[in-house]
Amino acid sequence: MKIRRVLVGTLTVLVSNKLRSGLTILGIVIGVAAVIAMLSVGQGAQNSITSSISSIGTNLLFLSAGSGARFGGAGVGGTVTVRNVRPLTMSDAQALQDPYQAPDVLAVAPILQGGNISASATNGQSTTTTVYGVPSDYFSMRDETLSEGAIFSDQEVNIHARVAVIGPDLASTLFGQTTGLTGQTLRINGQTFTIIGVLQSKGGTALGSSDNQAIIPITTARDRVIQTPGNYVNTIYIQATSANSVTNASTEVSNIMRMRHHVAVGAEDFSIFNQQDLANTASSIIGVLTVFLGGIAAISLLVGGIGIMNIMLVSVTERTREIGLRKAVGARNRDIMVQFLVESLILSLLGGVMGILLGWLIALTIGRIASASGTSLTPAVSLNAILLATLFSAAVGLFFGIYPARRAAMLEPVEALRYE
Repeated sequence: MKIRRVLVGTLTVLVSNKLRSGLTILGIVIGVAAVIAMLSVGQGAQNSITSSISSIGTNLLFLSAGSGARFGGAGVGGTVTVRNVRPLTMSDAQALQDPYQAPDVLAVAPILQGGNISASATNGQSTTTTVYGVPSDYFSMRDETLSEGAIFSDQEVNIHARVAVIGPDLASTLFGQTTGLTGQTLRINGQTFTIIGVLQSKGGTALGSSDNQAIIPITTARDRVIQTPGNYVNTIYIQATSANSVTNASTEVSNIMRMRHHVAVGAEDFSIFNQQDLANTASSIIGVLTVFLGGIAAISLLVGGIGIMNIMLVSVTERTREIGLRKAVGARNRDIMVQFLVESLILSLLGGVMGILLGWLIALTIGRIASASGTSLTPAVSLNAILLATLFSAAVGLFFGIYPARRAAMLEPVEALRYE
């Protein structure tokens, strides 16, 4: 049987039953669209998280208190959940800067973090924000850039100066603008601060927005805003001398902390993360969720396949006399089976193509909604997702078309011709 003749016959049958054909492929369309949308959003979320982690800085390690801690340092948000807690201190940070014990450590920045702290402007506008108390090295470690003004100096840190570098969202909320703010004053937790710089916008990310923040000298934060006993700090940022020395720097930091806290290997009361650890953990979580949601969406494909089988069985019943006539004039069982399999395959492929287009539109809509809400999420419709959806829809059509096609092929010509 010529392929051209099979295709013409198949298209003639499908066109003559437009409504039934359309309803048949609807399940495939919905299933493929759901799979494409879920995989695209998952890939977009993974890309966003990876980009967010990369934007934290380069060659960084994050030291947190407690073994088994969950990372929650400056610029990332959250708290530290631990099993065994011994707070980090400014003395720990100073010890990590020893060039003899830690030659692969370039810079160290202890961080004090306070969330939901009140901030107000002289015009009466007020809000809550996240405040970070940091040393001056923090800005270079985080690759922070300013749209105007300057960062505070080591001298201003030493004299506990009341100066602040603020994010553009905080500036817009309090002053209604993000420029011309250098020299303006604002109150943070009831204390008056002078704005000396405004950060360049980084936008909302999967790790939270870094634009709604106020960064002040760590000494000022400890004395006036985030008052903590014993020179405690939330997190310590450590910058390695190069990307190749991150592992060595991590080992050196671990050795110093074990000596200072008098703990043995395996009994650490602190946790060290690097950017790759964070990226791998986040990617793993997003990957599991994507597969889970994609699996749920794929159930719609199975429902669509059952719909195809049901319609093809009905078609076999309706065309029993046609099948008998074709077999009577010489059509083989294989010819009949191929005819019905091609019909099932075309139905599933049409549904797959329409589902890909619908899934792409859904992913695009989700991306625009996320952008409008200030979240950096750009769904990525990958070629792998398209191929997976297309091949899966074709497999569904073939699988669920085999039984109806075989049933049609096995009809006896005489019995089929006598069928009313």
